[in-house]
Amino acid sequence: MVPALLVALLCGCGAGQGDAATPADTPPATQAPDSQHAVAADGRPFTIEQVATFDEPWAMTFLPGDGRRLLVTEKRGALRLLHADGTIGRVDGVPAVDYGGQGGLGDVVLHPDFADNALVYISYAEAGEGDTRGAAVARARLQLDEDGGGRLDGLEVVWRQVPKVAGRGHYGHRIAFGPDGKLWISSGERQKFDPAQDMQANLGKVIRLDDDGGVPADNPFASQGGIAAQVWSLGHRNPLGLAFDAQGRLWEHEMGPAGGDELNLIERGENYGYPIVSNGDHYDGRPIPDHDTRPQFNAPEVTWNPVISPAGLVFYDGAAFPQWQGDAFIGALSGHALVRVEFDGDGAREAERFAMEDRIREVEQGPDGALWLLEDGEDGRLLRLRPVADVAGP
Repeated sequence: MVPALLVALLCGCGAGQGDAATPADTPPATQAPDSQHAVAADGRPFTIEQVATFDEPWAMTFLPGDGRRLLVTEKRGALRLLHADGTIGRVDGVPAVDYGGQGGLGDVVLHPDFADNALVYISYAEAGEGDTRGAAVARARLQLDEDGGGRLDGLEVVWRQVPKVAGRGHYGHRIAFGPDGKLWISSGERQKFDPAQDMQANLGKVIRLDDDGGVPADNPFASQGGIAAQVWSLGHRNPLGLAFDAQGRLWEHEMGPAGGDELNLIERGENYGYPIVSNGDHYDGRPIPDHDTRPQFNAPEVTWNPVISPAGLVFYDGAAFPQWQGDAFIGALSGHALVRVEFDGDGAREAERFAMEDRIREVEQGPDGALWLLEDGEDGRLLRLRPVADVAGP
């Protein structure tokens, strides 16, 4: 683990450029036409600082206080606590996870009243009967110890995917709290296609719950009872980004099949069409009708083809990069990039793409206004992005 080691990494263009470049031959980042925000004259709007490395990191969240302590999940089932001096502790009490494929320990989010109740929410893949598994979300109280670690006390499961199925793909299981204090969960369709349209399954859905897992009475399908009552929207594939913007609107992105990654504005009770429509096709070559052929389904605001494999989503409102306030940032796994999205009302478009050395799994904004990224895979690095003018700062 390496504390606060400045490294010269690239900031360039192209969706699939994963190879490093030296500062001398690093081109400016690509920008969509008519972008309102130009990059720095030398093509590098930020410096990249390597803070630490983790084993298959998946998600992170900052703890209140000095702004430099954060929880990081590792897919094999470890929850880590990174301190400002670069030391890394372990948080015990994580439930057993079903590790393999896309499954394992996933998201980590603090309750909005964490300062008072110490509640932490985690998502993970859990085994079922026979050769089945599904995602779950649990909450527990975080108790820190004097040795730099801690434990999760009183863990209780507040939500599970239903039904559990075979396979280890498309869990989704991103977590967010909304301005209404409700718990929102993205649930993938587990590579089973049809459950995304089945209201007796909560696969392929965006879920809205009370913070204890109860079902709000004002959910769009609450009158149907059962699993359907949990659902806010349906027709999703593999949603790996979930975040609210400054206006309180919920946005979600998901991986398409062979083509057709999506960024969606999530609206109450809406159907987003998968697998009936998609801007991509099945991996075996069978075509899927595009969204514009079935206007009854809610179409994405942005699509990517070739795909970027989006993962992680954050809306930026910090002071470090004032030119980006209100924009969203998305990590790209297959794209080896950080993608910036601009918004105009309910519309959105990719505005800029910064090539990175590796797959980007997670994006968060730090209390200092810096952008923090987690690389995917073994020895995945935690990176801190700051404006060029701040390189001499703390």
